[in-house]
Amino acid sequence: MKRISIIGLACISAGALCSGLRPAQAQSANAPNYSIEAIRVATWPDYSRATAVMGAPQGNLEIVIVMWLLRGGGRTILVDTGYHHIKEFIARATEYTPPDKALREAGAQPADVTDVIISHVHGDHLDGLDLFPNATVWIQRKEYEHYTGDAWQPGGDHRYAMPDNIMELVRRNLNNKLRLINGDNVEIIPGITVYTGVTHTFEAQYLRIAGDPPFVLAVDSTKFYENLRTHRPAGNTKDAKAELAAQERMAKLAGSHDRIIPGHDPEMFKLYPTKGHVARIR
Repeated sequence: MKRISIIGLACISAGALCSGLRPAQAQSANAPNYSIEAIRVATWPDYSRATAVMGAPQGNLEIVIVMWLLRGGGRTILVDTGYHHIKEFIARATEYTPPDKALREAGAQPADVTDVIISHVHGDHLDGLDLFPNATVWIQRKEYEHYTGDAWQPGGDHRYAMPDNIMELVRRNLNNKLRLINGDNVEIIPGITVYTGVTHTFEAQYLRIAGDPPFVLAVDSTKFYENLRTHRPAGNTKDAKAELAAQERMAKLAGSHDRIIPGHDPEMFKLYPTKGHVARIR
């Protein structure tokens, strides 16, 4: 893969490291060098710039709805699943491809997906889960417990979580096809470690993919390259300090700001070799 300089920011000093982090080079002895592909499910033209980046001027920008495909070690892994039931999301898109069809463009079959890692429960990330019936689902325990319980009680916060999606998580659990992750810095599959700390939802997570070189899939913990370039959080963040700390942590985990992949930025499909709806990251 060609080397790409995306950010050009200075390295984070050792003093900015979070305590307890593994060195960026550390990985499971059995970790495969997963291929990493970004698969575009939809393009939305009307996302608020001020919501995307704190302090940005008014106006709209284009965003993409993405799922990530990891292959290696006999596994076919999806990070998030796009959407296909939510009519208002389909209507909002200027370009939309159902997640199962988009996956086939990358040369994978829905029935062959072995694992789905859910970053958080928002509909644009979870609504396609039923298209991958054979997969074991990985989600943070606190995220699952909150959105199957307290979120729906009087005064609870279930904003952007869809009842049918939550029911699908429950069905997977009842069928022994769901694994609950206990918090931060947990290697869930050889070479794939998840991290928490950004309260985008009750317990959202992002991922480090070990290998040569390592990458961080920020998902919605950092949505845009502009957040990284300007070291600014999202405009609608619940905790700006935590989001900025996560940016610093991601850079150390990946070994470079250039290897942090934001969750919704169409720029990734320009920076990496792209065919159709699929960008090859590694």
